[in-house]
Amino acid sequence: MENIKTIAVAGAGAMGARIAQVFAQAGFAVRLFDLNAAQLDKAKADIAANLTEAVSKAKLTEQAKNDTIAKIQYTGDINTLQAEVVIEAIVEKLEAKQELFKKIAEINPSTTILASNTSSIPITQIAAGIPDPSRVIGMHFFNPAHIMKLVEVISGAETSAEVTETMKALTVKIGKTLVLAKDSPGFIVNRVARHYYVESLRMLEERVAPFETIDALMESAGFRMGPFTLMDAVGNDINFAVTSSLYSSFHQDAKFRPSRIQQQKVDAGHFGKKSGKGFYNYS
Repeated sequence: MENIKTIAVAGAGAMGARIAQVFAQAGFAVRLFDLNAAQLDKAKADIAANLTEAVSKAKLTEQAKNDTIAKIQYTGDINTLQAEVVIEAIVEKLEAKQELFKKIAEINPSTTILASNTSSIPITQIAAGIPDPSRVIGMHFFNPAHIMKLVEVISGAETSAEVTETMKALTVKIGKTLVLAKDSPGFIVNRVARHYYVESLRMLEERVAPFETIDALMESAGFRMGPFTLMDAVGNDINFAVTSSLYSSFHQDAKFRPSRIQQQKVDAGHFGKKSGKGFYNYS
Protein backbone atom coordinates (compact mmCIF):
# COMPACT_ATOMS: atom_id res chain seq x y z
CA MET A 1 0.00 0.00 0.00
CA GLU A 2 2.81 2.43 0.91
CA ASN A 3 4.41 2.02 -2.52
CA ILE A 4 1.29 3.25 -4.36
CA LYS A 5 1.94 6.81 -5.50
CA THR A 6 0.28 7.02 -8.91
CA ILE A 7 -3.17 5.91 -10.05
CA ALA A 8 -4.03 5.68 -13.75
CA VAL A 9 -7.67 5.77 -14.81
CA ALA A 10 -8.65 4.61 -18.30
CA GLY A 11 -11.88 6.16 -19.55
CA ALA A 12 -12.78 9.80 -18.88
CA GLY A 13 -16.55 9.44 -18.87
CA ALA A 14 -18.67 10.35 -15.86
CA MET A 15 -17.39 7.43 -13.79
CA GLY A 16 -13.74 7.65 -14.81
CA ALA A 17 -13.53 11.40 -14.25
CA ARG A 18 -15.05 11.17 -10.80
CA ILE A 19 -12.86 8.21 -9.82
CA ALA A 20 -9.84 10.29 -10.87
CA GLN A 21 -11.11 13.16 -8.73
CA VAL A 22 -11.52 10.88 -5.69
CA PHE A 23 -7.92 9.66 -5.86
CA ALA A 24 -6.51 13.13 -6.51
CA GLN A 25 -8.40 14.49 -3.49
CA ALA A 26 -6.87 11.68 -1.43
CA GLY A 27 -3.39 12.89 -2.41
CA PHE A 28 -2.45 10.51 -5.24
CA ALA A 29 -0.93 11.56 -8.55
CA VAL A 30 -3.51 10.66 -11.21
CA ARG A 31 -3.30 10.07 -14.96
CA LEU A 32 -6.69 10.19 -16.67
CA PHE A 33 -6.72 8.64 -20.14
CA ASP A 34 -9.19 8.79 -23.00
CA LEU A 35 -8.76 8.58 -26.77
CA ASN A 36 -11.42 11.27 -27.19
CA ALA A 37 -9.87 14.70 -26.64
CA ALA A 38 -13.28 16.32 -26.25
CA GLN A 39 -14.13 13.84 -23.50
CA LEU A 40 -10.93 14.75 -21.66
CA ASP A 41 -11.84 18.44 -21.89
CA LYS A 42 -15.31 17.69 -20.53
CA ALA A 43 -13.85 15.60 -17.70
CA LYS A 44 -11.50 18.45 -16.76
CA ALA A 45 -14.39 20.93 -16.69
CA ASP A 46 -16.64 18.57 -14.73
CA ILE A 47 -13.98 17.90 -12.10
CA ALA A 48 -13.35 21.63 -11.68
CA ALA A 49 -17.10 22.22 -11.33
CA ASN A 50 -17.43 19.45 -8.72
CA LEU A 51 -14.57 20.89 -6.68
CA THR A 52 -15.91 24.45 -6.95
CA GLU A 53 -19.28 23.24 -5.69
CA ALA A 54 -17.58 21.51 -2.75
CA VAL A 55 -15.78 24.76 -1.89
CA SER A 56 -19.06 26.71 -2.05
CA LYS A 57 -20.57 24.25 0.44
CA ALA A 58 -17.55 24.56 2.75
CA LYS A 59 -16.72 20.87 2.23
CA LEU A 60 -13.36 21.72 0.68
CA THR A 61 -10.89 24.59 0.95
CA GLU A 62 -9.74 26.60 -2.05
CA GLN A 63 -6.21 25.31 -1.48
CA ALA A 64 -7.41 21.68 -1.45
CA LYS A 65 -9.30 22.34 -4.67
CA ASN A 66 -6.17 23.71 -6.37
CA ASP A 67 -4.04 20.88 -5.03
CA THR A 68 -6.50 18.31 -6.40
CA ILE A 69 -6.57 19.91 -9.84
CA ALA A 70 -2.77 19.99 -9.94
CA LYS A 71 -2.54 16.25 -9.24
CA ILE A 72 -4.48 15.19 -12.37
CA GLN A 73 -2.75 14.73 -15.72
CA TYR A 74 -5.00 14.37 -18.77
CA THR A 75 -3.67 12.21 -21.59
CA GLY A 76 -4.70 10.64 -24.88
CA ASP A 77 -1.54 8.50 -25.04
CA ILE A 78 -2.05 5.02 -23.60
CA ASN A 79 1.72 4.65 -23.19
CA THR A 80 1.60 7.17 -20.34
CA LEU A 81 -0.59 4.82 -18.28
CA GLN A 82 2.29 3.62 -16.16
CA ALA A 83 1.28 3.40 -12.52
CA GLU A 84 1.13 1.16 -9.48
CA VAL A 85 -2.64 0.81 -9.97
CA VAL A 86 -4.60 1.13 -13.22
CA ILE A 87 -8.39 1.35 -13.04
CA GLU A 88 -10.46 0.85 -16.17
CA ALA A 89 -13.80 2.63 -16.44
CA ILE A 90 -14.63 2.03 -20.08
CA VAL A 91 -17.59 0.52 -21.94
CA GLU A 92 -19.24 -2.50 -20.26
CA LYS A 93 -17.98 -5.04 -22.81
CA LEU A 94 -15.76 -7.97 -21.87
CA GLU A 95 -13.62 -7.91 -25.04
CA ALA A 96 -12.93 -4.18 -24.72
CA LYS A 97 -11.81 -4.52 -21.11
CA GLN A 98 -9.57 -7.49 -21.87
CA GLU A 99 -7.98 -5.73 -24.85
CA LEU A 100 -7.28 -2.63 -22.75
CA PHE A 101 -5.72 -4.60 -19.89
CA LYS A 102 -3.50 -6.54 -22.30
CA LYS A 103 -2.16 -3.26 -23.70
CA ILE A 104 -1.62 -1.83 -20.23
CA ALA A 105 0.12 -5.03 -19.09
CA GLU A 106 2.65 -4.60 -21.92
CA ILE A 107 3.80 -1.18 -20.67
CA ASN A 108 3.77 -1.89 -16.93
CA PRO A 109 5.67 -4.26 -14.63
CA SER A 110 3.98 -7.39 -13.32
CA THR A 111 3.50 -5.67 -9.97
CA THR A 112 1.00 -3.18 -11.43
CA ILE A 113 -2.52 -3.89 -10.17
CA LEU A 114 -5.21 -3.95 -12.86
CA ALA A 115 -8.58 -2.99 -11.38
CA SER A 116 -11.89 -2.99 -13.21
CA ASN A 117 -14.80 -0.71 -12.39
CA THR A 118 -17.14 -3.19 -14.08
CA SER A 119 -20.61 -3.31 -12.58
CA SER A 120 -21.64 -6.69 -13.95
CA ILE A 121 -18.89 -8.74 -15.64
CA PRO A 122 -17.19 -11.40 -13.47
CA ILE A 123 -13.56 -10.53 -12.71
CA THR A 124 -12.44 -14.07 -13.53
CA GLN A 125 -13.69 -13.59 -17.10
CA ILE A 126 -11.89 -10.27 -17.46
CA ALA A 127 -8.65 -11.74 -16.08
CA ALA A 128 -8.69 -14.69 -18.51
CA GLY A 129 -5.86 -14.25 -21.00
CA ILE A 130 -4.27 -11.33 -19.13
CA PRO A 131 -0.60 -11.86 -18.25
CA ASP A 132 -0.41 -12.69 -14.54
CA PRO A 133 -4.16 -12.71 -13.76
CA SER A 134 -3.35 -12.71 -10.04
CA ARG A 135 -3.13 -8.90 -10.19
CA VAL A 136 -6.58 -8.39 -11.74
CA ILE A 137 -9.32 -7.32 -9.32
CA GLY A 138 -12.66 -5.52 -9.28
CA MET A 139 -13.04 -2.07 -7.72
CA HIS A 140 -16.61 -1.01 -8.39
CA PHE A 141 -17.56 2.58 -7.58
CA PHE A 142 -21.09 3.96 -7.66
CA ASN A 143 -22.31 7.03 -9.51
CA PRO A 144 -21.54 9.80 -8.64
CA ALA A 145 -18.25 8.34 -7.43
CA HIS A 146 -17.05 11.51 -5.69
CA ILE A 147 -20.16 11.48 -3.47
CA MET A 148 -21.26 7.85 -3.11
CA LYS A 149 -19.38 6.13 -0.29
CA LEU A 150 -19.78 2.47 -1.22
CA VAL A 151 -17.12 0.57 -3.18
CA GLU A 152 -17.33 -3.14 -3.98
CA VAL A 153 -13.98 -4.95 -4.08
CA ILE A 154 -14.18 -8.25 -5.96
CA SER A 155 -11.49 -10.93 -6.17
CA GLY A 156 -11.46 -13.26 -9.17
CA ALA A 157 -10.51 -16.92 -9.02
CA GLU A 158 -6.84 -16.03 -9.66
CA THR A 159 -6.60 -12.75 -7.71
CA SER A 160 -3.85 -12.95 -5.11
CA ALA A 161 -4.58 -12.38 -1.42
CA GLU A 162 -1.90 -9.67 -1.40
CA VAL A 163 -3.61 -7.72 -4.17
CA THR A 164 -6.96 -8.05 -2.40
CA GLU A 165 -5.51 -6.73 0.86
CA THR A 166 -3.83 -3.84 -0.96
CA MET A 167 -7.07 -2.78 -2.65
CA LYS A 168 -9.00 -3.08 0.61
CA ALA A 169 -6.51 -0.72 2.24
CA LEU A 170 -6.62 1.63 -0.75
CA THR A 171 -10.42 1.80 -0.60
CA VAL A 172 -10.29 2.82 3.05
CA LYS A 173 -7.48 5.30 2.32
CA ILE A 174 -9.67 7.26 -0.11
CA GLY A 175 -12.45 7.46 2.45
CA LYS A 176 -14.85 4.93 0.95
CA THR A 177 -16.97 2.26 2.62
CA LEU A 178 -15.60 -1.14 1.64
CA VAL A 179 -17.67 -4.23 0.94
CA LEU A 180 -16.12 -7.48 -0.28
CA ALA A 181 -18.20 -9.22 -2.93
CA LYS A 182 -18.00 -12.69 -4.45
CA ASP A 183 -17.15 -12.92 -8.14
CA SER A 184 -20.69 -13.34 -9.41
CA PRO A 185 -22.40 -11.44 -12.27
CA GLY A 186 -23.59 -8.07 -10.95
CA PHE A 187 -21.86 -8.74 -7.61
CA ILE A 188 -24.12 -7.51 -4.77
CA VAL A 189 -25.62 -4.11 -5.54
CA ASN A 190 -26.33 -4.47 -9.24
CA ARG A 191 -27.76 -7.95 -8.87
CA VAL A 192 -30.20 -6.71 -6.23
CA ALA A 193 -30.93 -3.36 -7.90
CA ARG A 194 -31.39 -4.75 -11.40
CA HIS A 195 -34.96 -5.78 -10.67
CA TYR A 196 -35.81 -2.24 -9.58
CA TYR A 197 -35.21 -1.31 -13.21
CA VAL A 198 -36.28 -4.48 -15.01
CA GLU A 199 -39.62 -4.89 -13.23
CA SER A 200 -40.44 -1.20 -13.64
CA LEU A 201 -39.72 -1.42 -17.36
CA ARG A 202 -41.82 -4.56 -17.62
CA MET A 203 -44.73 -2.76 -15.96
CA LEU A 204 -44.34 0.01 -18.53
CA GLU A 205 -44.28 -2.52 -21.39
CA GLU A 206 -47.45 -4.12 -20.04
CA ARG A 207 -49.09 -0.69 -19.63
CA VAL A 208 -49.74 -1.23 -15.95
CA ALA A 209 -49.03 2.47 -15.37
CA PRO A 210 -47.20 5.42 -16.98
CA PHE A 211 -43.53 5.76 -16.02
CA GLU A 212 -44.25 9.02 -14.15
CA THR A 213 -46.77 7.19 -11.95
CA ILE A 214 -44.36 4.34 -11.25
CA ASP A 215 -41.69 6.86 -10.25
CA ALA A 216 -44.10 8.72 -7.98
CA LEU A 217 -45.24 5.52 -6.29
CA MET A 218 -41.70 4.30 -5.62
CA GLU A 219 -40.62 7.69 -4.27
CA SER A 220 -43.69 7.82 -2.01
CA ALA A 221 -42.66 4.37 -0.72
CA GLY A 222 -39.34 5.80 0.42
CA PHE A 223 -36.98 5.43 -2.55
CA ARG A 224 -34.90 8.55 -3.13
CA MET A 225 -35.40 8.30 -6.90
CA GLY A 226 -37.98 6.50 -8.95
CA PRO A 227 -36.59 3.88 -11.37
CA PHE A 228 -37.03 5.97 -14.51
CA THR A 229 -35.51 9.09 -12.96
CA LEU A 230 -32.61 6.92 -11.81
CA MET A 231 -32.14 5.32 -15.23
CA ASP A 232 -31.99 8.79 -16.79
CA ALA A 233 -29.41 9.84 -14.17
CA VAL A 234 -27.22 6.76 -14.70
CA GLY A 235 -27.67 6.84 -18.48
CA ASN A 236 -30.01 4.54 -20.36
CA ASP A 237 -27.12 3.36 -22.52
CA ILE A 238 -25.12 2.28 -19.47
CA ASN A 239 -28.13 0.84 -17.69
CA PHE A 240 -29.17 -1.16 -20.77
CA ALA A 241 -25.60 -2.46 -21.26
CA VAL A 242 -25.42 -3.69 -17.67
CA THR A 243 -28.79 -5.43 -17.92
CA SER A 244 -27.74 -7.05 -21.21
CA SER A 245 -24.48 -8.21 -19.62
CA LEU A 246 -26.30 -9.79 -16.68
CA TYR A 247 -28.85 -11.40 -19.00
CA SER A 248 -26.00 -13.03 -20.91
CA SER A 249 -24.06 -14.01 -17.78
CA PHE A 250 -27.12 -15.72 -16.30
CA HIS A 251 -27.69 -17.65 -19.55
CA GLN A 252 -30.77 -15.66 -20.63
CA ASP A 253 -32.60 -16.04 -17.35
CA ALA A 254 -35.95 -14.34 -18.04
CA LYS A 255 -35.85 -12.26 -14.87
CA PHE A 256 -32.92 -10.29 -16.31
CA ARG A 257 -34.41 -9.77 -19.79
CA PRO A 258 -33.51 -6.33 -21.19
CA SER A 259 -36.41 -4.08 -22.08
CA ARG A 260 -37.39 -3.30 -25.67
CA ILE A 261 -38.50 0.13 -24.51
CA GLN A 262 -35.10 0.94 -23.06
CA GLN A 263 -33.36 -0.41 -26.15
CA GLN A 264 -35.45 1.97 -28.25
CA LYS A 265 -34.34 4.85 -26.01
CA VAL A 266 -30.71 3.87 -26.54
CA ASP A 267 -31.16 3.48 -30.31
CA ALA A 268 -32.70 6.97 -30.45
CA GLY A 269 -29.86 8.49 -28.42
CA HIS A 270 -32.20 9.28 -25.53
CA PHE A 271 -29.64 8.44 -22.85
CA GLY A 272 -31.09 10.65 -20.13
CA LYS A 273 -29.71 13.77 -18.47
CA LYS A 274 -26.40 13.66 -20.33
CA SER A 275 -28.12 13.77 -23.73
CA GLY A 276 -30.91 16.15 -22.70
CA LYS A 277 -33.63 13.55 -23.15
CA GLY A 278 -34.46 10.13 -21.76
CA PHE A 279 -37.72 9.06 -20.25
CA TYR A 280 -37.96 12.71 -19.21
CA ASN A 281 -37.05 15.80 -21.24
CA TYR A 282 -34.18 17.82 -19.74
CA SER A 283 -33.71 20.36 -22.52
